Amino acid sequence: MAAVRSAAAEPPGSPHYWDDACKHLARRDRVLKKLIPLFGEARLASRGDAFTTLARSIIGQQISVKAAQSVWERFALAVSGAPGIDKRRVSPKAVLALDTPALRAAGLSARKCEYLQDLAQHFADGRSKPAKWGEMDDEAIIAELVAIRGIGRWTAEMFLIFHLLRPDVLPLDDLGLLKGISLNYFSGEPVSRAEARDVAEAWAPYRSVATWYIWRSLDPLPVEY
Repeated sequence: MAAVRSAAAEPPGSPHYWDDACKHLARRDRVLKKLIPLFGEARLASRGDAFTTLARSIIGQQISVKAAQSVWERFALAVSGAPGIDKRRVSPKAVLALDTPALRAAGLSARKCEYLQDLAQHFADGRSKPAKWGEMDDEAIIAELVAIRGIGRWTAEMFLIFHLLRPDVLPLDDLGLLKGISLNYFSGEPVSRAEARDVAEAWAPYRSVATWYIWRSLDPLPVEY
């Protein structure tokens, strides 16, 4: 397999299982055997900040990646109140310090303002407990996250993949995954969730990694949360 990092060379926040996953997927799936070498040393990496990851996911709902990045930068600036901040991270306390008009001025819809405020409140009052998530299974974390307004199963699954780096998440509600499976396995014909699940059986227990490569087959630049 071309240009795969050794475990000792992994960047901070990279999954320890990545190399094993790539070997497994290349053995089990003819499409991934061809795709994986195309992306060299690129791999999933966590930002290491749970609140920021979820806030970015909410802001990115139903808009393009480019638009989401633009809104995120305005939002982060509004929250900080000053230029030159680290736009990658914001705090729940800072979000709660702003009223809805100030958030709306950053380009957020009224509903997304409500979602972000509810998310910040969950973190501020301790209803969300990131320190415990490492001991919980995927479905238990999803159940906790979907109790927050604006976070559905898809957003929770993105969090499991991009923040917690869980290895075996299959986000069947993700249109990019379904499109990638359609193009790579069905010659562009539409695929159902059931058909996608059947294809992904060979990917277990590394369905997150396979999904990441399927996404990259559509867009070589990785999405960040």
